[in-house]
Amino acid sequence: MSKSILRDPPQEDPPAASDERQGTPPDPDRRPAGMEMARVLKTAPLRMASDPSSGTIAHWKHGALHDVVEPMADHVIMTYTGSMQRLERRSGRSVAIGTARSGVVTIIPAGSSARWDIPGLVNVVQLYLPHTTLQRVASEADMAGPGTLLERTGHADTITSRLLLSAADVLEGNEALDALFRQQVTDLLATRLLAAHAGSPTTFQPVMGGLSPKVLVRAIERLRSDVDTDVSLAALASEAGLSRFHFCRAFKESTGLSPHAWLRQYRLEQAMNMLRDSDASIVAIAAALGYSSQTAFAAAFRKLTGETPSEWRRRVR
Repeated sequence: MSKSILRDPPQEDPPAASDERQGTPPDPDRRPAGMEMARVLKTAPLRMASDPSSGTIAHWKHGALHDVVEPMADHVIMTYTGSMQRLERRSGRSVAIGTARSGVVTIIPAGSSARWDIPGLVNVVQLYLPHTTLQRVASEADMAGPGTLLERTGHADTITSRLLLSAADVLEGNEALDALFRQQVTDLLATRLLAAHAGSPTTFQPVMGGLSPKVLVRAIERLRSDVDTDVSLAALASEAGLSRFHFCRAFKESTGLSPHAWLRQYRLEQAMNMLRDSDASIVAIAAALGYSSQTAFAAAFRKLTGETPSEWRRRVR
């Protein structure tokens, strides 16, 4: 993915603009975000990955947009890559103007509606976040109700932008690894939104201490188990008797790695052992480790080691 873009500084987030309004919680009768985006963008996403416990990540390339985005059931958070484009959002008498560029985000709270005018091609990564996910993260973090999100139009926020881009970019062709990564990133994004883009911003207290030795051993045993075992955040946290929010932080405190990073490192070590100590084919090793194809396995292996599995095997044997 290319990453570039600028904005109209004098007009960004004007005091009277819709950026200052707050959205409302989703309603069952509202259209799902992916469906509404497909209608107004008049195309299909390049990639889309959904997780029932978190939300949906979608990568789109679309042309000019001059249409009203109707109220959606999900919060939509997006960031941009590619060339700069002017963004204009009109809601009633309020007008918000910004520029799609690297490091900025746009937020459409669930239930809000506005006319959008974008003159040219846009390369955008979007998160469709259910309000229930915000509520869960807020509850797990021991804070009051999440309230509502603020509307943003080309708003500078490199942290949220990078998280969104990483969620779209890290797809390794391994179902367990990909799902675990998206779950972690979506929870991080929800935490960031609550801290920086809610009507009442929240400060999260750092978690002190890691998992108990017994709980850590059980979590690692689950991560090390067969590739068909459920290694979702929900399963890991439930077995530890913790919320997803606290489990992730305690696990990293204990191991120095997130659950996804730990599992990715473990699968890499498994791959190296099989490449070095067996004559199994690359295809067989990829399948044994849960990769969808030899190509996906080779790409993930090379990303971590700088070598393809075949190159690494020849060098160490």
